[in-house]
Amino acid sequence: MNKTSIKARLAMIQAFANFMDNGSQSATVVFYEGVQPASPAITADSNNALVTLTFPEPCIKEVSASYIELHPTDTATVIKAGTATWARIYNGAGEIAADLTVGTDISLANTNLALGGTLSVTSIKLRP
Repeated sequence: MNKTSIKARLAMIQAFANFMDNGSQSATVVFYEGVQPASPAITADSNNALVTLTFPEPCIKEVSASYIELHPTDTATVIKAGTATWARIYNGAGEIAADLTVGTDISLANTNLALGGTLSVTSIKLRP
């Protein structure tokens, strides 16, 4: 559906924004090493988790006609050394919201994460 109207895209983006803040917890993004699952329906291997970053509530900074921008995350400590290859965003209820490929959908200054190092994300813009 790449030929939807701006109003339709805005409605989809707003629904996604509402989904992100569902639940009693804050939304998170977890960076993983290894092969990204083919779809968000496939469970991620928790042994490949490198770091979990938490968004403030509400996590949505801006909703525009073409994207949602999330607020910056906290700074978290890397729990396992490895190369971040993909990330999964979870809403406040722990439900999967989106998978991102590092280098394509999300950029990191350094993808090689050192145990005990820190990571934060300053900007994430999600487009429908």
